[in-house]
Amino acid sequence: MAQSSAIEWTEATWNPTTGCDRISSGCDNCYALKLAGRLKAMGQPRYQNDGNGVTSGPGFGVTLHPDALGVPSRWRRPKIIFVNSMSDLFHAKVPLSYIRDVFAEIAETPRHTYQVLTKRSLRLARLAEKLNWPANLWMGVSVESSDQFGRIDHLRSTGAAVKFLSAEPLIGPLYGIDLDRIDWVIAGGESGAGARHLDPDWVRSLRDETKAQGVPFFFKQWGGRTPKQGGRTLDGREWSEYPKPETGAV
Repeated sequence: MAQSSAIEWTEATWNPTTGCDRISSGCDNCYALKLAGRLKAMGQPRYQNDGNGVTSGPGFGVTLHPDALGVPSRWRRPKIIFVNSMSDLFHAKVPLSYIRDVFAEIAETPRHTYQVLTKRSLRLARLAEKLNWPANLWMGVSVESSDQFGRIDHLRSTGAAVKFLSAEPLIGPLYGIDLDRIDWVIAGGESGAGARHLDPDWVRSLRDETKAQGVPFFFKQWGGRTPKQGGRTLDGREWSEYPKPETGAV
């Protein structure tokens, strides 16, 4: 948990669960998996549960942290909070009852705005009607390439007040993307050793689609060896748009 974050589109992180498993090409160079291994080696107690050697790794086994559920209630100043920067709340190993506990904490702290992001959109859609959707919860899915367009339809089926897409790492063009009932789009390149190339035309095309369809656009980074290496300027400006007030902006 951190009361501040280096992630440009949020202000703080909150991890009521940690750990995950790779499920698509967007996961190939997962920063959280690598960080979990380092945290385990440092003796960090929340990262001592190892995951599958093929899909996960040291310190990255899915683990629930009930003691963390009340953390945001202790943050008095309103924040934008990214939920589970080190996990996926809709992983199959996270029980529905626990997801409900996380949603309850969100509902009980309306001064904060929460951002939940998942690659497991099918489970999200299957559980959507079993969840109470707080007005201060923004729900997103990762769409790293056109192969994942189906995740957008799953997201549309939820009761989230704000629905957003994270095209990060963007590893292919998203030509023809349908942004109907989508309130926000984030895009960014991969960072770290072996980072895959981000074609500027993919970013421009996505930005142009958001403009044509009236959706706010946030460009996080070009990526590279380090997240900040290439900066975040696109065509002479930084794109830092957020959902409009009528769709739930803070």
